Amino acid sequence: MGALVFGISSFVLIAVPRIFTDLLGLVSSAEMDWSMQLTGVVIITLAGVMFVGAQSASDRGVLWLARVMMLGAFGLGVATLLIPSGVNWFVILYALIGFGFCAAYGIFLTRRVSWEQS
Repeated sequence: MGALVFGISSFVLIAVPRIFTDLLGLVSSAEMDWSMQLTGVVIITLAGVMFVGAQSASDRGVLWLARVMMLGAFGLGVATLLIPSGVNWFVILYALIGFGFCAAYGIFLTRRVSWEQS
């Protein structure tokens, strides 16, 4: 699910970066568009790693990937709330998506530990 959400976000960032800058309340410019497109390229790579890891990694590899993604999702939520343009409805929604994925990974990891102990 995370790979799908990241993949969709990356295509939007690459194709129409100004949508994100406008929704985030950032000042639009050619430089900001380029930055958003670059972010999209990085995120599509991350989505690919997430998908490949979920499909072909060992259980241990998936658990490590989940730990890294949990930290990354939390960081996304925090960084989004610290946006210099101020907080609006989209900033809150975007941050909640990050925190939601962080929580989902945390629950998965907690349940995985419980399964391994029983």
